[in-house]
Amino acid sequence: MSKAYELGLYEKAMPGTLTWKERLEAAKAAGYDYVEISIDATEKKIARLDMDRESRLELVKTMYETGIPIRTMCVSALTKYAIGSSDEACCARGMAILEKSLQLADDLGIRVVMIPGYDVYYEESTLDTKHRFLENLRKAARLAEKTGVLIGLETMENEFMNTVEKAMKYVTLCGSNYLKVYPDIGNLTNAAVLYKSDVLEDMELGRGNLTSLHLKETVPGKFREIPYGTGHVDFEAAIKKAWDLGVRRFVTEFWYTGNPEWKKDLNDAVKMMCPILDAQK
Repeated sequence: MSKAYELGLYEKAMPGTLTWKERLEAAKAAGYDYVEISIDATEKKIARLDMDRESRLELVKTMYETGIPIRTMCVSALTKYAIGSSDEACCARGMAILEKSLQLADDLGIRVVMIPGYDVYYEESTLDTKHRFLENLRKAARLAEKTGVLIGLETMENEFMNTVEKAMKYVTLCGSNYLKVYPDIGNLTNAAVLYKSDVLEDMELGRGNLTSLHLKETVPGKFREIPYGTGHVDFEAAIKKAWDLGVRRFVTEFWYTGNPEWKKDLNDAVKMMCPILDAQK
């Protein structure tokens, strides 16, 4: 009998010099079920969105040959090219990136395109930027409906959207079956400490609207590159709650930082998370 869940690996947990075949083989060897591709703000990663038909087909063939697919996409480029930006050129590029991301996802068989929950990041958040974000998010939802690919709002580290409750506001205002929430449990845990609130109660507010869960370690006030087991995230409680909410897709989010034993880091993450996931009923 097959597993009742799928565990994905964030692409940036591996060296950026690897070929796609090497990335997929490394993920499979560690015990992962799929890979989450990154479209970050570097021009090299954004250029992936203009991949020609032959290259897209070649990548699909590589997935089949290795036996492990790319099934989610993280479009962190929208941090720099924010869709709520008051800079028209910046905003327009963000929307073009989002539209191309949905099309690439459709071509590659990717199920969820995750976008950061920021109206803006490198400028001041105002009522206008919030209105523009909502307007463009509605447009993005229409595009997602056409392609049949889900958009997942990632809960971030700033005040704008650091809880499921805040993300659900925009899901409700957009009213689309193709706009959901893709929480980051590390960010949610930090927000719960900040607000003196219950992270599991916050997750409950997303019932029926959660696509997946990012399994990331954090400590209060710090959101990146915290090794598993050295932070304050209760992964067992979070996974149990997510399971109760119908989540069956999980991604370990951590970063390659030059460790020559990076493959061991992949193995260790699987060894930590799979027993918790296997215990869910």
